[in-house]
Amino acid sequence: MRIVTHAEMKELEKIAQTKFHFPEKLIIENVALLGAKAIVNKLGDEIHLGELIFMIGKGFNGGTGLAIARHLASMGYSSRAFLLFDEKDCSLEVKDQLKIAETYGVKTTYIDEVTALEAYFQHNSAPKIIIDAIFGTGVRLPLSHFLYDVINLINQEKAYTIALDIPTGVAGDSGLVQGNAIKADLTLAVGLPKLGYYQAEGALHVGEVEVIPSGLPKQIINKSGDKFLIDKDLKDDLPPARNKFGDKKLFGHTLVIGGSHGLTGALVMTSTAALKVGAGLVTATTWEPQYQEFISRLIPEVMTGYIPHDQAKWGKLIKDLNKYDSIVIGPGLARSLRARALVLEILNNFSGPVVLDADAINVLNIKDDAEVFRLRNAPTLMTPHFGEFARFAGIPLEDVKKEPYYYLKETIERINCSVILKGPCTYLGFPNGKTFFNFSPNDGMASGGVGDVLAGILGGLIGQEANLKKRDSLYNIYENLNRTILLGVLIHTWSGRYAAEKLGVRPMTATSLIESFPEAFKALDELLKD
Repeated sequence: MRIVTHAEMKELEKIAQTKFHFPEKLIIENVALLGAKAIVNKLGDEIHLGELIFMIGKGFNGGTGLAIARHLASMGYSSRAFLLFDEKDCSLEVKDQLKIAETYGVKTTYIDEVTALEAYFQHNSAPKIIIDAIFGTGVRLPLSHFLYDVINLINQEKAYTIALDIPTGVAGDSGLVQGNAIKADLTLAVGLPKLGYYQAEGALHVGEVEVIPSGLPKQIINKSGDKFLIDKDLKDDLPPARNKFGDKKLFGHTLVIGGSHGLTGALVMTSTAALKVGAGLVTATTWEPQYQEFISRLIPEVMTGYIPHDQAKWGKLIKDLNKYDSIVIGPGLARSLRARALVLEILNNFSGPVVLDADAINVLNIKDDAEVFRLRNAPTLMTPHFGEFARFAGIPLEDVKKEPYYYLKETIERINCSVILKGPCTYLGFPNGKTFFNFSPNDGMASGGVGDVLAGILGGLIGQEANLKKRDSLYNIYENLNRTILLGVLIHTWSGRYAAEKLGVRPMTATSLIESFPEAFKALDELLKD
C-alpha cells in the first residue's frame, strides 16, 4: 500500500476533483460512513458503554468527524461533539456538517476553556471513547495553549482514543511533536497512510492504523509513488514460489562470516537461520582462535571453516569466494582493523550479492568507503540499526531518529546499495528510489541475536534465488534482489509475531524466531495462494 506526504495526498485529491469530478463532499461522506462502521467493528460491545466523544476542529478533519458522529447517531449510538473553535472561524464544510449532525441527534457544545471539558469528564463516570477530529496532516505546529491543555486532559483520561487521519499534534510528514500530541489507540487513515505515522514520535502516537478508503480512483493511487507499506497487498512484489523439483545446487550455497571472542553465538544463529530458510548449503567461517568454540555450538548440517589471523594466508579464502551464491559478513565479527580489511576484501573480490550486518557495518564509513560500494558490479545489502547507520553515515543519531526516511534516501544515493534500517518501524530503502515501511512493533524482538537471524534469513533466501544467478543487467538483478529482501523481512516479522503468540514477548529469544519459521512459511504459502 502506498504511503503519502501531505502534499502528495492533496495532489491526489485535486486530480480526483478536476479529472474524475469527485468532490470533497463525497470524500467526507465516504470516510464518514466507512469510518463509523470501522469504529463499531473495532469497539464491539464496548461502544454501548457510554457516549462517543468527538473533539472537533475547524477544517476538513472537523467536518469529517461531525459526519462520522452523525452516522453513528443514525445507527443508534450516543454521540457528543465538542467544537473547539467558534463556529464563525470554521470552514463552510464544518458549518454544514454541524447543522446536519445536530438534526440527526448529535449533541454539540462549543467550548473555549479546558475547564468545561474537565467538568464534563468528571461528571461522566462511564468508560470514555474519544475521537480526535481536531487537526489533520496539514496542521501548522505548535498548538495553542488551549489545545495543548485539551490534549493533556484527553491523554490523562486514559480513554480509548481514536485519531482521524493523524493524532492532533503530530506533524503529518515528519512525525515530529512540538509540545504535545494525542496518544491514539487507533488511527483511521483517510484514503492512504501518511509518512508521519512512521517517523520520529509519530510511530509512538498513532497506535494501530486502519486505512479508510475515501473513494479516490485506483488509477491515480497506483500510478506513481515511492513509499509503500509492507502489508498483505505486497504479494505481487514477492519472488515466485519455490521450485518443488530443485536440488541443493539450485537452492544455493551461502557463506556466513563472523564470530569472535565471546560472540560466536551470533554466527551460529545467522548460519542456522540461513539453512532453515531453505538454502541448499551453508558454510560458516570464523576466526581461527574461535573455531573450536564455534563448532562446539553449531548444528551438524552447517559446514565450517576458519580465517587465519595472518592476512598473508587469506589467499585461498579470497580465491574460493565465487563458488558461493551469497555471502553474509558481520555477525560477531569484531571491530578491528583486521575485520575491516576482511570486509573490504569480500566487497572487492566477490562478484555476487553481499549482506553486511553488525560489525561489518561498524568497521566501515561512508566518507572513506563510498567508492567501494559504487564500484561493485553486484548487489550489496546493509542491515544497520539506527546507531550503526548513524556511525556509518556520519550523521548525529538524534538527527537520524528525527528524519530516518530522509537520511536513508540520501545515504542510498551516495552508495547505491540497498539498506534495511532496523527499528520499531523498519525502513527498506532501494537504489531504484523506492522505500518500504515495515511497521510491526514487537517488543519481544528487542533481544540480542534477532538482527543476526534477519541477516541469516536474507543471506539464505538471496543465495537460493535463481533469478539472481542469471546473467542479466544490474537493474534486473536489483529488482529480483528487492523482492527477495521484502520476503526476508516479512518472514522475520511473522516469525517474531508467532514466537510472541506462542511464548510471550518476555520469554522469547532470537532462537524462538528460527523455531517459528514453519508457521511463517505456512502463512506465506497461504498468502501466495490467494
